[in-house]
Amino acid sequence: MNRVVTVIVPAYNEESRIVGTILALKSIRYVKHIYVINDGSTDKTYDKICSIDGINIINQSSNRGKGEALYRGLQLALKDSDIIVFADADLEESAKDIEKLIVPILKDETDVTIAKFPPARRKGGFGFVKGLAKKGVFINTGENIDTALSGQRAFKSEVLKQINHRYKGYGVELGMIIDILNKGYDVMEIDVNMYHNETGRDLAGFIHRGKQFWQVLTVLISKTLFSKLKRR
Repeated sequence: MNRVVTVIVPAYNEESRIVGTILALKSIRYVKHIYVINDGSTDKTYDKICSIDGINIINQSSNRGKGEALYRGLQLALKDSDIIVFADADLEESAKDIEKLIVPILKDETDVTIAKFPPARRKGGFGFVKGLAKKGVFINTGENIDTALSGQRAFKSEVLKQINHRYKGYGVELGMIIDILNKGYDVMEIDVNMYHNETGRDLAGFIHRGKQFWQVLTVLISKTLFSKLKRR
């Protein structure tokens, strides 16, 4: 049986990269559906999306965050997909490497795959957010995962039906991987040659990472409190 593969792409102010990303995804032979969620972009992202044939567009009039955008896509994709993929909007032509995440699931080698990027091409943050996420996953699951925050991942749809989808903002990937590991599903980290729009060590970059740090920390606090309540 040919399995239906759907890619969900949340997009916010990615007018210069979104077209290259979508065209690369469309070139992957296994991909049947692509859902692009325009998350209240204030640039020409929506216009760029509308210029591409053969994709499904969800337009949110205001910016609601990555977690909400992915949830909107999942509501549709879970109806008829066997494999669901998350892909960021800024991958450009490197999005073709999403195929490496799909193949192991098609072969039933694992339940979930996560992209492991090569080292950053320029200096960004100091690793605080990634370190917090990795430690948080270990505390909550006993597993060591290097890619807890990677936005590029693929799932058997049955996995997604068993976990919470309503995590907020940049904490969505972390919350989901903790749930997935605690449910006993197999996760495989895959080396890829992808790249994306890296934040630097400027004011905008530190503001972005500060927001990310807070949202990741919020998820971990909620997980810790929930675990304590379960043990009572």
